[in-house]
Amino acid sequence: MPVWLVGIWALNFVGIVAFLAYFLGGRSDAAGHTQPVLAAAEGAGMLGDEADSLSSAPTQGLPPTALFLPTVTPNPRSTLVVGTTPTAPSIEFEITQRRATVVGYSVLGRPIEVYRFGQGERERFIVAGIHGGYEWNTTDLAYELITYLDTNPDVVPTDMTLYIMPSLNPDGYERVHNYAGRVNENGVDLNHNFPYHWKLEWDRDGCWNYLPTTGGTHPASEPETIALINFVQLHNFEALISYHSAALGIFAGGVPPFKPSEDLAKTLSRASQRYQYPPYDTGCEYSGNLTDWASSTQGIPAVDIELANHRDTDFEINLRVLDAFLKWERK
Repeated sequence: MPVWLVGIWALNFVGIVAFLAYFLGGRSDAAGHTQPVLAAAEGAGMLGDEADSLSSAPTQGLPPTALFLPTVTPNPRSTLVVGTTPTAPSIEFEITQRRATVVGYSVLGRPIEVYRFGQGERERFIVAGIHGGYEWNTTDLAYELITYLDTNPDVVPTDMTLYIMPSLNPDGYERVHNYAGRVNENGVDLNHNFPYHWKLEWDRDGCWNYLPTTGGTHPASEPETIALINFVQLHNFEALISYHSAALGIFAGGVPPFKPSEDLAKTLSRASQRYQYPPYDTGCEYSGNLTDWASSTQGIPAVDIELANHRDTDFEINLRVLDAFLKWERK
């Protein structure tokens, strides 16, 4: 056999061996990578520096009470927004280097953050910015409270942990500070998207109806809503405040009425010396509401607090509210 033919066969053999080595090596490397899944918080739902909200463990499962959140990582088909905690241009915040825990992402990939104060077993929760846009002052108030608690940590009782979510709707907050910022990026009013007493359409008479909104295609259709539901179900909250604006007073969660929510509303109304309870009744049918879901399905005493207007944070008023909220006891 000619020498040149032997050489060609030798080269072919080397090429085949190299191809097989590459293929098998590639398969082995690929097996070591998995898609991130939602991680269960350690222990009794502890978040903060002690736990991460994402994990790449290939066998990690979801906690049984949590909903699967396919958008817990930013949607690769959306515009990823990478940035720091948003702050409003209206006032300056002096937030310390405290690390917020990311519990989910908005439609556009903005982080939904939670700040934690205290180490006690008893847990309470404050949510702001469920409506962005013209209700931006609720998010500003939340950051003012975060700054205050950073410098006054003893305000939180030693047996309690307080969590503050400054903006459930960061896309609406960043979009614009007027009516057009009320909904998330999918045009959904998040306070009509929770899976209790949800309706595809509701009677708009007496309700907010300045621009077109929807309650979503189905209950908990939005990543922001699911992030909050997951967070709540990983905890054992004794009470919840959802901040809104403006001027209607304090609404007690629960359909039918939930007595612990009504008692909490009365207590906070007295402490505020400003926010009335019962609130002003516009005749609106509130479907898919966060506090109704929390009270009626989770048994959490919950209230909506409406700030006095769309301009001010009512910070001094809400220091009194915070004090009463942390001292309130369920009867």
